[in-house]
Amino acid sequence: MSTDTLTFRPIEDGDIEDVVALWQRCDLTRPWNDPAKDIAFARAQPNADILLGILDGRIAASVMVGHDGHRGIVYYVAVDPDHRRKGLGRQVMQAAEAWLVERGVWKLNLVVRPENEGVRSFYEQLGYEVEPRLNMARRLIDQDTDRDGKGRPAYSSDS
Repeated sequence: MSTDTLTFRPIEDGDIEDVVALWQRCDLTRPWNDPAKDIAFARAQPNADILLGILDGRIAASVMVGHDGHRGIVYYVAVDPDHRRKGLGRQVMQAAEAWLVERGVWKLNLVVRPENEGVRSFYEQLGYEVEPRLNMARRLIDQDTDRDGKGRPAYSSDS
């Protein structure tokens, strides 16, 4: 396995189209999540960022990283399929971890779909462990009723 070295920087306005294309190539987008809205929302938060891994002047990797004041979380961990098996995924996670440590966050939680054995194996190789927890969720804003794209539901009194 050859290892190329990524240079990381935060996402900029001109990167959005290329980042969404990367996420699509990596099969990270889902019909119920609009990646452009996800990017805009993360960029508007003081406790989140999207880090881009640059290789030979091009975006080769990304990670959306953030924290809730207690634990860190990552989303959209992506490595361009043409550059996989070169150690870039490890570099992406190291960049996300460093971003969190710089902000005093001491633990990073991951969400991995049970059927995604390859991703689970990748994280286990990095030292992540399965914890006996039940992850529960409730969608608060249905994107089909999100009229203004700012996370306000159609019934919001401030629309």
